[in-house]
Amino acid sequence: MNDWIERQRHLLDFTLTSLARRKTKNIGLLVVFALLVFVLASVSLYTQALRSEAVRVLEQSPEIVVQRLVAGRHDLIPPDYLEGIGRLRGVRSIETRLWGYYYDPVLKANYTLMVPRTRTIEQGEIVVGPALEHTRGLGTNTGISLRAYSGELHTFLVTDVLPHETELMSADLVLMNEGDFRRFFNFPDGHYTDIVLSVANPREVRNIGLKLMEMLPDARPILREEVLRTYNSIYAWREGLLLALLSASILAFGILAWEKSTGLSADERREIGILKAIGWETGDVIRMKFWEGFVIAFSAFLFGYVLAYVHVFYLRFFLFEPVLKGWAVLYPRFALTPQIDAMQLITLFIFTVVPYVAAVLVPIWRAATTDPDTVMRS
Repeated sequence: MNDWIERQRHLLDFTLTSLARRKTKNIGLLVVFALLVFVLASVSLYTQALRSEAVRVLEQSPEIVVQRLVAGRHDLIPPDYLEGIGRLRGVRSIETRLWGYYYDPVLKANYTLMVPRTRTIEQGEIVVGPALEHTRGLGTNTGISLRAYSGELHTFLVTDVLPHETELMSADLVLMNEGDFRRFFNFPDGHYTDIVLSVANPREVRNIGLKLMEMLPDARPILREEVLRTYNSIYAWREGLLLALLSASILAFGILAWEKSTGLSADERREIGILKAIGWETGDVIRMKFWEGFVIAFSAFLFGYVLAYVHVFYLRFFLFEPVLKGWAVLYPRFALTPQIDAMQLITLFIFTVVPYVAAVLVPIWRAATTDPDTVMRS
């Protein structure tokens, strides 16, 4: 065992010396390889982090949201809905919600106006999200006037700003008093935007959703698992879109790997012929070239992945952020939780390092099994 390790150490030493003799070519190859790994790893890391963040946030969302549809569009919930839903077995709690969208012509962005269920807000006061603070300048004790869709002007006093830790969900949020909300949107008493349900047995969520559709044909129950599935689909679609846009770089790497597998340079063939002439075995030549390809590929993979990690979790993925996050005026500012998925790392390693190393070994095997004199003359 010690002899084998010592043999591999000597082969690796010779490999590093051989790489140093062609450092310009190898450095260029390493840079191109590292850039490819950087792009692929950045997209994968950011998408996975967004998925994890969405799952973490949506785990606290309602199990069932009930909306009413009229002519295929979302409409207000009438009072009699509550009576019918309250008779369903398995429903642990029912809560009504008041929320709506308001378009601000100043920022050309939509705000989400909402009446909080667990916080008391006095009439004429509002609490705003962090994005409105740094975009519209709405700090504590500042005023803002919003024109309702009826044309009436409403003035509010900002009494607080939501914590920046919640910006992923509350960037464009405006919390207000129920009376102010109903006057602003001209909501009739007893009507609500939607209803959220809590189910006693999580296994019965889908069954209760089916019962709701039977009891109220114009109702649309939205399950939490469906929302999670939708978010996963959106992020997967955007990841695929970005990778399609970057397909040129992937194609360029494929051409590079193919060129590597179809032949060797004259210097490399001469080196192999000399090694065979002085007594190197075919297996030693293949192992030496394997270490050469592996050192380049692994170094590029490690450098590219570390660079992608810094790009995603410390530089906020600034190169490709709008494509994966989406297009909006009020971008939330939030820090993703640094994490590495082992399966994702292994998959990326297999699809980048392994093909390159395999491509290196094919022409080496051909040259190493040829007569040394023929190899040096070719």
